[in-house]
Amino acid sequence: MPQNYKPLPDSLTIKESHIQGLGVFAIKDIANDVDLGLTHIEVDDEIIRTPLGGFINHSNEPNCIKVKETVSVDGDRYTLYTLRDIKVGEEITLRYTLYNV
Repeated sequence: MPQNYKPLPDSLTIKESHIQGLGVFAIKDIANDVDLGLTHIEVDDEIIRTPLGGFINHSNEPNCIKVKETVSVDGDRYTLYTLRDIKVGEEITLRYTLYNV
């Protein structure tokens, strides 16, 4: 594995969630409109979750949003952006849109 590979940015960690199972939490304050990284990749109509995308829990009042970017005819990529400032200890959440909830 390349030495520069990081499954999560330095500002995040995974731990037990009060929402469901494990979740992604801020370990540093994070500003509004920050790119937290790649959450999902779509290849041939199959959605593949990255480590970041695998632990984000749903909220009806999310603090992040997935932004879809079409990178080629082969598929799309989804990147996570903060919707507001996030404080240390807050769980990173989004409104699920890839799946029927």
